[in-house]
Amino acid sequence: MIIVFGGAFNPPTIAHKEIYHHVVKHLPCKKFIFLPVSNLYTKRSLASDHHRHKMLELMTEDLSNVRISTMEFDDSDYLGTYQSLIRIQESHPSEEVVFVIGADNLAKLDKWINAEALLNDFRFIVINRNHMDIEKAIKDHPMLTNHIDSFIILPDFDIKISSTSFRENFDKALVCDKVYDYIQTHQLYRG
Repeated sequence: MIIVFGGAFNPPTIAHKEIYHHVVKHLPCKKFIFLPVSNLYTKRSLASDHHRHKMLELMTEDLSNVRISTMEFDDSDYLGTYQSLIRIQESHPSEEVVFVIGADNLAKLDKWINAEALLNDFRFIVINRNHMDIEKAIKDHPMLTNHIDSFIILPDFDIKISSTSFRENFDKALVCDKVYDYIQTHQLYRG
């Protein structure tokens, strides 16, 4: 199984690293790919692609079977998760490619680019937070209920850390030491 974890990683936090550990503890993982979105994805202020890539390298240096993909950095337009997963699948034709999402993203999944194809062609590992009833959320959603077999629901994940909370208060405990030092050295997220 090729597990793909996409996100802004702005910055990568302890929670991102713990999600890796949580997923590989529960599922067979041949390769775990962190897939940071490019600055083209959104208008909110992201650190540069280069800085987020470097911070991911620092965070993942002690993890097994990890790769950081820069494919979305190289695109001139944001093509969406579906196109990224298609390209990853083409590189790993004999492996199932699955995508990690937080349960909070389920309600918005139907708004993603090529959402129907995404749900038809790939499965999602759903990380539960805040003890959400994921099965109910899927069954109650008009589009998701038709794709219930597309979801792998993992047990609760209890770390309540986000990149936003780090950017708001610069709490060193929310990121790895090397990531914190990198942020300080490059004066990231300081306005």
